[in-house]
Amino acid sequence: MEGTYQQAGLSRLHLRRRVVALSGILAAAALVAACGSSNSSNSPGGTGGSGGGSGGKAPAAKGVVSARQLSGIGTVLVTSSGMTIYTPKTPAETNGNIKCTGSCNSFWLPVTAKTADPTASGLPGKLGTIQIPGGKTQLTYNGRPLYTFTLDTAAGQAHGNNFHDSFNGTNFTWQVVTSSGKPASGGSPAPAPSYSQRGY
Repeated sequence: MEGTYQQAGLSRLHLRRRVVALSGILAAAALVAACGSSNSSNSPGGTGGSGGGSGGKAPAAKGVVSARQLSGIGTVLVTSSGMTIYTPKTPAETNGNIKCTGSCNSFWLPVTAKTADPTASGLPGKLGTIQIPGGKTQLTYNGRPLYTFTLDTAAGQAHGNNFHDSFNGTNFTWQVVTSSGKPASGGSPAPAPSYSQRGY
């Protein structure tokens, strides 16, 4: 009988140890699962992710406007999506007097800023802003208003360089904006289709 009691006591002790060990394994598994789910929210593309450990901010090197080399023209300003930037030759728009409005903006789109302090990537000139009709904030470079051209359909095109048109009684000659602020060299690298060819 005494041996039976000892055997039963040992069996209970082993059982108790197994229950404790199993509880520890389950707790460890739950901890690993919790850690895995918290890491997934910080992965690139997640709502809480930074995409590269930058704390959710855009990389410092990527600005609203940057420079790009275009064949036959030189180093020009482009938007963050790579579209070539233009400005009308003076005296069409000077001292903040914006004349490209209404139907003009169907072809020449103001480069706008969502913040009052836009960033530029490695540009020697000064990037600024100006308030335009409609309450938007348009970017300027060395005081000149910036636009993109609707007939440029892909990054790297510059169909609007030396383009002439007229809106609301104002004649415009458009030029690519170079990073130096000087007039772009050469003409348009490819002939731009006219407004009538595009059905405008």
